[in-house]
Amino acid sequence: MHDSTQGRSHPIGATLEHGGANFSLFSRTASAVDLLLFDGVNETHPSRVVTLDPQTNRTYHYWHGFVPGVEPGQLYGYRVHGPWDPSRGLYFDPSRVLLDPYGRAVAVPEGSEAMKSVVVDPGAYDWQDDQPLRHPCARTIIYEMHVRGFTAHPNSGVSAERRGTYAGLIEKIPYLQDLGITAVELLPVFAFDRQAAPSGHVNYWGYQPLGFFAPHPGYSCGEDPLEAVDEFRDMVKALHHAGIEVILDVVFNHTAEGGVNGPTFCFRGIDNPNYYLLRDGGSQYADFSGCGNTLNANHPVVRRMIVDSLRYWVGEMHVDGFRFDLASILSRDSAGNVLPNPPVLWDIESDPLLAGTKLIAEAWDAAGLYQVGSFVGDSWREWNGRFRDDARDFFRAAPGSLGRFADRLIGSPQIYGHKEREAEQSINFVTCHDGFTLNDLVSYNGKHNEANGENNRDGTDDNRSWNCGVEGPSDDSAVEDLRNRQIRNFFAVTLLSLGVPMLLMGDEVRRTQHGNNNAYGLDDSSNWFDWALLQRHGDLHRFVKLLIARRLQRDLRSERERTSLNTLIRRASKAWHGTRLNHPDWGDQSHSISLTVKLLQDKAWLHLILNAYWQPLEFALPMITPDGSSPWHRWIDTSRPSPSDIVPWEEAAECPAGPYRAMEHSVVVLIAGAGVGPEQGG
Repeated sequence: MHDSTQGRSHPIGATLEHGGANFSLFSRTASAVDLLLFDGVNETHPSRVVTLDPQTNRTYHYWHGFVPGVEPGQLYGYRVHGPWDPSRGLYFDPSRVLLDPYGRAVAVPEGSEAMKSVVVDPGAYDWQDDQPLRHPCARTIIYEMHVRGFTAHPNSGVSAERRGTYAGLIEKIPYLQDLGITAVELLPVFAFDRQAAPSGHVNYWGYQPLGFFAPHPGYSCGEDPLEAVDEFRDMVKALHHAGIEVILDVVFNHTAEGGVNGPTFCFRGIDNPNYYLLRDGGSQYADFSGCGNTLNANHPVVRRMIVDSLRYWVGEMHVDGFRFDLASILSRDSAGNVLPNPPVLWDIESDPLLAGTKLIAEAWDAAGLYQVGSFVGDSWREWNGRFRDDARDFFRAAPGSLGRFADRLIGSPQIYGHKEREAEQSINFVTCHDGFTLNDLVSYNGKHNEANGENNRDGTDDNRSWNCGVEGPSDDSAVEDLRNRQIRNFFAVTLLSLGVPMLLMGDEVRRTQHGNNNAYGLDDSSNWFDWALLQRHGDLHRFVKLLIARRLQRDLRSERERTSLNTLIRRASKAWHGTRLNHPDWGDQSHSISLTVKLLQDKAWLHLILNAYWQPLEFALPMITPDGSSPWHRWIDTSRPSPSDIVPWEEAAECPAGPYRAMEHSVVVLIAGAGVGPEQGG
């Protein structure tokens, strides 16, 4: 290997060029930087040290050098010199080997030696004819899932060496296709610190990133860190081939380095005052994430890193979108104040490569900032936490919940109607990784987080759940019937409401975490998809599958024309009712409502009945035509046993004349018009 040369400040990171690689690292506060090259992942001492001369290898605050002979797979790290003065936020320690913030792969040693970054050749992979799918949001069904948890269970049918990996997920793509999923939203896949958890636990969810470019090596079948990069790409390519988009849950609000007593892997030891939000003269970290630190996202260099990361995952890894964890933190300046026009958010929104991707914000943070309905930007969809809360409240008959939930059904115009937002602005969900599963939502009144090792103190107490009369598992058939009905109710409203539906992995077969609503540290069967449930709860799976299929069959010409939510609601032919036609009861003690909507493009009518009351109610039915020549047909009734709970649209049975008796705690959907019923279906 020849001596290093001056190199260039850009591009940042390790970039293969003819005959070697250029390395570039940003640090404004460092006094000296050494590039360390290693021959093996378990090596303690580098095989070569390249000292970057401040005179020839530094441009502005970028430390750089070109090293001839470097090839893909080369392990490297940095040793960064400077003062150790925690009172001023300076944590330089040249005895530490630090990861490259732009490292495209991470090598994890077997023992306590430092992790290393790995040189990657992004252009070496054969994508064949893979292209972005660009499903319109109106045609999107999101499935939030965990890469490892999806196939880790021994009964998954996946070979032992592939369980819990990107390759294992590929084997289960037919299941996702059959269910009707059009987009998977993967819990964090950036390389993360698996040890960032209480003693005896692991960081299972992955919300402790080491950096923002490398895929997590623990989800790869192989031991070579380059295999993780290609295996991730294989997964993306296979999902695209199946018509399924890939959305990544990304964490740009904090890192795994935690607070002042946390470990140092990368950013803290390279340029702590610029990468993080600090307070008290630099001695403390501002913590808007609840994880000990907060990334300084609107610092010019940090925001460039964030955009570069997103561009890398789109351009080189072919992902289709991003869900931003605690996205409201990206609205804060270096002092933690909320900016009206945060530069990083507008950089993301205006970037031409990112223009066609799905951008989804979790529009709040851990310090109380809540921006659902007011998140900055025009292209962002939002996790609608109010849909979750109001749906839960309505189906547990909470006073005053009816009016709020009715608004959620029609796209939440009270939230998104203040400006011309699109009809699919809202990501509608009842459950997600954070909180109860759907089974547990109807089985537990309170959290049961003892397995987390924190004496049940962790996790929210705001569950808005109802156990249907018994806490936890029950052998009472009446209790189980009611729970199954409630689960179908939640699926029905999620998949029938205006917005983009998001389902949680395993909810379609009643996956349980045994009442744990904060299972971030459990890598065991309580968190994995139990594939035996598919047979045990096949009726529920069928219900969800038919609902999804009908949603995807809608004629959506108006949505494809990017009709705004306000315009769509204004044009819609709809009427609200109570048990009497045109007399909805919006009172705080009302727990039932019905809605008649004309599906303009489908030339059909839909009549939705929601009865969250504890007794059956009889609902008068409107006449579609004056002579009654277009009768109503029962498509869905969640109180009926399978397979009568839902039928294919064209097999819907005609309803007898007179009012419809909706059982307690049920959802009923009647349909009329073109293509409805056996005599009109094809």
